[in-house]
Amino acid sequence: MAEMPFWTLNVLTCQGVVPYLEEGKRRLINTAATMTIESGPDNPRQEYRAIQAEAFNRIGGRYDEAFPHKEGQVAAGEWMIKRLKPGSRVLDIGCGTGAPTAQQFAEAGCEVTGIDISPVMLDLARKNVPTGTFLERDVLDLDESLGMFDAATAFFSLLMLPRAEIEQALRTIHGRLAPGGLFSLSMVEIDLDDVPFQFLGAPVRVTGYLRDELREVVEAAGFSVLSENHISYAPATTQAPPEIQLFVNCRRDQF
Repeated sequence: MAEMPFWTLNVLTCQGVVPYLEEGKRRLINTAATMTIESGPDNPRQEYRAIQAEAFNRIGGRYDEAFPHKEGQVAAGEWMIKRLKPGSRVLDIGCGTGAPTAQQFAEAGCEVTGIDISPVMLDLARKNVPTGTFLERDVLDLDESLGMFDAATAFFSLLMLPRAEIEQALRTIHGRLAPGGLFSLSMVEIDLDDVPFQFLGAPVRVTGYLRDELREVVEAAGFSVLSENHISYAPATTQAPPEIQLFVNCRRDQF
């Protein structure tokens, strides 16, 4: 089946979507069967994480080829950098290859820590941003060992989680930010929860929100939304129509 980015699914109403989703489920099952992880009902989170990590191990540097121009992401980084002091600690959640976000903050004199679940992506990030610290870590596993941060970003990384875990992840991020700390995140605008699909030839699961709903979820986690940006973006290596990307710039509330 030809590649179909999830933002073209039109909230499950397009003709042919259901067979496509069923194919995605079969691919996920086949991928899980070949992976050397402990699976089963006692370890569903580890299995889910391993499938997502393996997908991005397969994608590797092709991600930046498909998404070479990240204007919205760069603009969100610039918004944050203007409000940070040199030496500020910044956490890049789902750092991928390190481009452009970790690079952007490192060049601005910030102390950058990136986390990702894909070892291949982390290797690329270490090459692209040699001054950064990059760790194989799930956002849900963030703890006090990393200390507190002045700012955090999560650009298109939380969409790899089910909605219930996105809410948990936002609360976890809130807990790792200093009071008044800045947070920027981005999602694709679509009403989906934990749907399987093929992304750049690899099976993953994704979630999306409509903009008003995303704002409500962010505010419920203890953040004040300071600004929002919505842009139309078309991937470079697919024939998909443009997607709507949502960027939300926030501040951690003082509690």
